Amino acid sequence: MPELTLDPQFLLQVAKAFLIVFLGWLLVRLLLRVSRSFLQSRLDRHQAVLMERLIFWGLMALFIMSALKQVGFDLGILLGAAGILTVAVGFASQTSAANIISGLFIVGERSVSVGDVIKVGTYTGEILSVDWLSIKLRTFDNLFVRIPNESFIKSEVINLSKFPIRRFDLQVGIAYHEDIGHARTVLMQVADRNPLCLDNPEPLIIMQGFGESSIDMQFSVWTLKENYLQMRNSIYEDIKHAFDNAGIDIPFPHRTLYVGEKTIPMPVDVRGNP
Repeated sequence: MPELTLDPQFLLQVAKAFLIVFLGWLLVRLLLRVSRSFLQSRLDRHQAVLMERLIFWGLMALFIMSALKQVGFDLGILLGAAGILTVAVGFASQTSAANIISGLFIVGERSVSVGDVIKVGTYTGEILSVDWLSIKLRTFDNLFVRIPNESFIKSEVINLSKFPIRRFDLQVGIAYHEDIGHARTVLMQVADRNPLCLDNPEPLIIMQGFGESSIDMQFSVWTLKENYLQMRNSIYEDIKHAFDNAGIDIPFPHRTLYVGEKTIPMPVDVRGNP
């Protein structure tokens, strides 16, 4: 039976290869520990974790290739095989590759982060995660929505919680016989009395025009983003009560029918009396 012998030189090269991988692992861990505070100051927690993983495996790949070269492995063959494999996988998973690349752009752009409330197409919800392939949302009616990164980056996205305050625009109509100045005063009092409305920026009233049945105004108030829904619900009730107490009519659409002479309206009985 032939005796199995190992070349001491080969064993030394293998030991050096393991040492390269081990030292590389230590250096990469040290680098990530030093750069973690920098990444977390530039990215949110979830994006920072994704970037750390990308850096870790990218640098470790270099040390592993160096270790393979140390034991005499031909990297040209490895790189050639990797190139062929990359082309094959690329054709087989073009969608996944596009999503991964789009995910890198999303992380780098930093337009959204975990916890933001966004509107994408017909969906509005809170971001649960920003992953390599997709962004995951939870809608306000507790539905789970997965949006591929490629679709996300091609869509118009509205970030509803990017800034600390938001403005709510409310369309208000008053009857033509009402005093506009009095209506303005009542609306400003509503904003002053609502604790969720901010004093700065100030509430704003803009004349919108003459509607078919009303004088139309835009009433705009500012609030903290976390109070937006609560303020929007309360402001409608406040305006209705304030207008009722002030005797201001909120008109509804109506039509006046004329028959014969233009100045004499025709009476219409809708009670169904014979």
